[in-house]
Amino acid sequence: MADPGPSGRFGRFGGRYVPEALVPACLDLEKGYREARRDPEFQMELSSLLAEYCGRPTPVSYARRLSRELGITLLLKREDLNHTGSHKINNALGQAILARRMGKTALLAETGAGQHGVATATAAALLGMKCTIYMGAIDTARQELNVHRMETLGAEVISVETGAKTLKDATSEAFRHWVAHTEDTHYCLGSVLGPHPYPWIVRELQSVIGIEAAAQCAQLLNGAIPDVVVACVGGGSNAAGTFAGFVSTDAQLIGVESAGGDGATSGRLGVFHGSMSKYLQDPDGQILEAHSIAAGLDYPGIGPEHAHLADLGRAKYVTTTDAQVVEAARLLARFEGIFPALESAHAIAWVVEAARTNRFEPDITVLVTVSGRGDKDAEQIRSLEHE
Repeated sequence: MADPGPSGRFGRFGGRYVPEALVPACLDLEKGYREARRDPEFQMELSSLLAEYCGRPTPVSYARRLSRELGITLLLKREDLNHTGSHKINNALGQAILARRMGKTALLAETGAGQHGVATATAAALLGMKCTIYMGAIDTARQELNVHRMETLGAEVISVETGAKTLKDATSEAFRHWVAHTEDTHYCLGSVLGPHPYPWIVRELQSVIGIEAAAQCAQLLNGAIPDVVVACVGGGSNAAGTFAGFVSTDAQLIGVESAGGDGATSGRLGVFHGSMSKYLQDPDGQILEAHSIAAGLDYPGIGPEHAHLADLGRAKYVTTTDAQVVEAARLLARFEGIFPALESAHAIAWVVEAARTNRFEPDITVLVTVSGRGDKDAEQIRSLEHE
């Protein structure tokens, strides 16, 4: 997965479509990151924090009982074991250190499921920075636990009451805030979305997932690689990070989206939130609302590099339903003692369905990234059981 260069293009996707007031901030960020990634001190500080503060490397574990149930070899990359409970801390810490290096004193973020908000608030607390988080009103209601966590960490959580009151609207408000505060504030964007250099920076910071997983799988599989590598996709940060370790191999790459809106990869070319990619749109080009039981996947588009991988045929993007997702979360909990986030359960759900419908070859090995833990979704799942 390559450096997109100054244009920020992945094939026909990506670029930088922002108001003139944000162009200098984007250019400064690209320059700052290019300098930082070449700086051994920056890399050493980030690596040390990921190891000593976050608990990396996260393990790849063999799901013994569920493997037997499905008739496959199922391996799990356990990002749920990170500090704060998801992969989001990898990106948040890297951007926070970069922001401090660039002289910023405040962090700004959007969040859907709350995990990126928690990770950003955690990084801000660690580094002594001010933190503001935008979150859709619907998401603040269904993710009360994460709202409390962010506020306990010292962040100001602003509930967004416009639009569908979900991740798309939170992202829009965060961009508006950034326009007015670029001098002292860094926008810590949480996924592989937005104007260049964000899709590239976030993928680079999340690539630790795939780099670790490739080495761990080689050790577990006597030098081999998994046949299939699966991750959930909203904007797609955990998938981009996972795929980075396997894109140059023969592994089949599968990104699993929510079936609400039939998946953003089925959308049309358009520009939204600063980037050209595929988005759910009406015939007039207006962005449609997405639906997902998982707040972190409730976004009407997909990251530009994912759109490019789909165009190339290097990765395949599929969907799964809310009912399948809830069942998959229960299966993983009951067979392996792992309660995944509803986002992560999308990836498990596709694997379960593929195994049950005999779409896998005999003796296949499948790696799934468990991007986060399910504590935040416990009340939501419990309420569904009583409907």
